Amino acid sequence: MVKFVLNGRKLDITVNGRTVYSIDTYKPAPLMVGKGENAYSMSHGSFKIKEKISEKYYVKITDIASSDESALITTNYGNIQLDIEHKRRLRISFDGFEGLNRMWLTLPALKDECVYGSGEIFSEFNLRGENVNVWVAEHINAAQVTKKLVRQVVGIKNTTRKQAFNKYETYYAQPTFLSSRKYFYHSLTTARSEFNFKDESCHVIKTDEIAPFYIGFGDTFADVMNNLTELIGRQPELPDWVYDGHILGIQGGTDIMMSKIENAVNHGIPVNGAWIQDWEGRRVTAVGKQLFWNWEWDKELYPGLDVKIKELGERGIKVLGYINPFLAVEKPLYKEASEKGYTVKNKDGEDYYVTITTFPAAMVDFTNPDAVEWLKGVIKKNMIDLGLSGWMADFGEYLPTDAVLFSGEDAELVHNTWPARWAQINREAVEEAGKLGEIMFFTRAGFSNTPKYSTMMWCGDNHVDFSIDFGLPSVIPAMLSLSVCGFGLSHSDIGGYTSFFNLKRSEELYMRWCEMNAFTPVMRGHEGLNPDINAQHDASERVLKHGAKYAELHTALKPYLKDAVKENAETGLAVVRPLFFHYDEKEAYNEAYEYLLGRDILVAPVLKQGAVTREVYLPDDLWIHIWSKKEYRGGRHIVSAPIGRIPVFVRKGTEAEKILISE
Repeated sequence: MVKFVLNGRKLDITVNGRTVYSIDTYKPAPLMVGKGENAYSMSHGSFKIKEKISEKYYVKITDIASSDESALITTNYGNIQLDIEHKRRLRISFDGFEGLNRMWLTLPALKDECVYGSGEIFSEFNLRGENVNVWVAEHINAAQVTKKLVRQVVGIKNTTRKQAFNKYETYYAQPTFLSSRKYFYHSLTTARSEFNFKDESCHVIKTDEIAPFYIGFGDTFADVMNNLTELIGRQPELPDWVYDGHILGIQGGTDIMMSKIENAVNHGIPVNGAWIQDWEGRRVTAVGKQLFWNWEWDKELYPGLDVKIKELGERGIKVLGYINPFLAVEKPLYKEASEKGYTVKNKDGEDYYVTITTFPAAMVDFTNPDAVEWLKGVIKKNMIDLGLSGWMADFGEYLPTDAVLFSGEDAELVHNTWPARWAQINREAVEEAGKLGEIMFFTRAGFSNTPKYSTMMWCGDNHVDFSIDFGLPSVIPAMLSLSVCGFGLSHSDIGGYTSFFNLKRSEELYMRWCEMNAFTPVMRGHEGLNPDINAQHDASERVLKHGAKYAELHTALKPYLKDAVKENAETGLAVVRPLFFHYDEKEAYNEAYEYLLGRDILVAPVLKQGAVTREVYLPDDLWIHIWSKKEYRGGRHIVSAPIGRIPVFVRKGTEAEKILISE
């Protein structure tokens, strides 16, 4: 319970009688404000940002007044209002502070405190010691891939090498962090933020506007997540069909789709879906097999698709597609949108073309209500009415900061919100069609409102290798960082995506990824950027047999997964969880490459090529290894982990034991 205690000119903020913060007029305020401007340079969604701070001042407190649930702090720049909401979180807002657009907030920290979040982070989980740039951008860029390819050509294949943290960008940025001290910080800013966790004694949060923020508390991490997601929103429960097997990643046309489905079924794979990302056509570029971004059924590539969708549906096999916020400039939808004034403009009033890989594309303007209705109509007519049961709602990161928007808003302040607006468009189209609970769309990018609009995240577009910062291992901290930000439903492309020249997917990598994804909410494949050089689900009899085994295992987990997804929808407690959510142990707070699936299943994916064993950290509990049936107590253990035997443990005496441990 949060309370204010005013002692003269000193305000103590207490939680359950414990003082967590003090504001004293006789001491420097924990807040600085100022003015600054950023210069942005964007290339293929990746940003270089140069900042110039012109003014920076300490805020001086002149008076403090409080009541039971609110406090007013008077300063030399304006008033700061503190309000207690539901007895468990603070809302801090500002009145005045005119002409200022920079704010530095200092929060006290402990030396051994851990912090997590800021969106989706692929390379780290505990962010203590880092300075995090909270800005939506392209996570994978050409420079990273080129450097890796060169290193491999000269014989350097160090999969444990990490790129410097300050070089990383992320698809999903959110001005939110969770502390091991059981509190969260969440800002309502839409501008760029920085979380500086480098100092042992304090955290410094900088926002590029004067914006309200929240600090919320809880007795347990479940309480904290309930508090946070009550504020930012939660994902709905998934359609029932999602749990019924493997969604195959397929492309190439109707005949290929049907052939691959039948082959998989004949090999015992429970197929619940076919994800055909090229349903609207594809183009082949110097980068790989990409898509024609015109959101209409390509009847030449997929003749009779409408009939096949119905036939497959009768067999319990759903068909999923693909869409993003861009429009191919060669195609009819772009012409229509451009003529109606529905596209983002440049400073000269022309359609703003953005280069994605090797080709330009225009963007629908989400600040134009008519454009939004038009795009929702495209989704409802061309995708939902066709019979698609879901789709990848890709991108959302590419709004240039110098774009001219219909609303007149500053594109720099809108940029971060773009993927959340994109998720909202998809969600509203599904709801307006009366299909929520039947359709699952999954998003790659995100910001603060994404948790309440998207139905599923996918952690893409990973390299097709075992590299710790971009390959299979990177998926785990990505899912965990999303979970502490309030997005509790996530998965990844089986086998990864980014493939080029000698960066190609092996059968081993595919099978290891398949093992991991069986223990996530959704089991879905992807052929990758260059399918012809990648091992696929049907690469060999061995791979097909392996896929059948793990798809059956995923299907067997259906009741367990449904309960965990329901819990996420009702309380905000994620399906894929960090170990420290339930175990107050030092190792649990720093474990980035294991996770809990729900409460009772611990998953430790194999992260190294050629490995046949895996060192596993088990928290203090009684665990059963699902393959050997051997019981383990807490601690570190070396377990056998050949291909087909991913280290997975269940808590003894739970429903999960009944599902995974056969008699």
